[in-house]
Amino acid sequence: MNEPMAAPGSGPPVADDSLTFVGNATTIIRYGGFTLLTDPNFLRRGQYAYLGYGLRSRRLKDPAMGVRELPRLDGVVLSHLHDDHWDRVAERGLDRDLPVLTTPAAARTLRDRGFGRADGMATWESRELVGGNRKVTLTSLPGRHGPGPLARLLPPVMGTLLEFGPLDGPPDLRLLISGDTLMDDRLAEIAHRWPDIDLGVVHLGGTRLLNLVTVTMDGRQGADWVETVGCSAVVPVHCDDYTVMKSPLSEFRAEAAKRGLAGRVRVIERGRSLPLRPVLAKR
Repeated sequence: MNEPMAAPGSGPPVADDSLTFVGNATTIIRYGGFTLLTDPNFLRRGQYAYLGYGLRSRRLKDPAMGVRELPRLDGVVLSHLHDDHWDRVAERGLDRDLPVLTTPAAARTLRDRGFGRADGMATWESRELVGGNRKVTLTSLPGRHGPGPLARLLPPVMGTLLEFGPLDGPPDLRLLISGDTLMDDRLAEIAHRWPDIDLGVVHLGGTRLLNLVTVTMDGRQGADWVETVGCSAVVPVHCDDYTVMKSPLSEFRAEAAKRGLAGRVRVIERGRSLPLRPVLAKR
């Protein structure tokens, strides 16, 4: 299907103070005057994402919108450079002047491809985007996209903490994105540094390469992640968009219920939005 002819960023506005689920790990976060896009993946159902080493995976579900239907963006948050997080459709359609906050390895590649404001952050490093009297601080967090030595064969990955607030005051929203990570001892440091995270977006799916090696969290690890980072609420994504994903959302929900975490889980259907104010009201 061809994308509709429109300038990038000319789509309809997204409601203030909301998180909109587009598909896979792609969301639109609109808060405090900022609009951020995460892990842009706009391949259509039946198209293939290429994962390196000759591996590929077929998309099973359409995204809720095309890249040309996006609202005006202030930046992109990219956990890593895999085709199901940054695809050829996104690369053709996104504004090359957008800031892209990502890993150092991904930033180098994207700058070579013409995205001159791609900015690589080492783990625990932060950057700020400023608009008027508001800012959003983005901090790179640990991630591990494979078990043991295999992690070195996969793209470096990061989680991201987004802290929205006034220029001269404390944040009024902390939002955590897991990235495509497995559970890792370093993740416990997140809760030590930020014990009051409002909302987490957790990448699940139990992705299995060659149907042998698991490289993203399954339902059990996803529940471990919620317990470890301590988010007040959590949105599961990256569950069922590709054939390599073997752990359905139902496994995470069942594990969360078993551990008394069901009240924290907020499932968003594609194209629908989670209002953020009710989440904050439960602080």
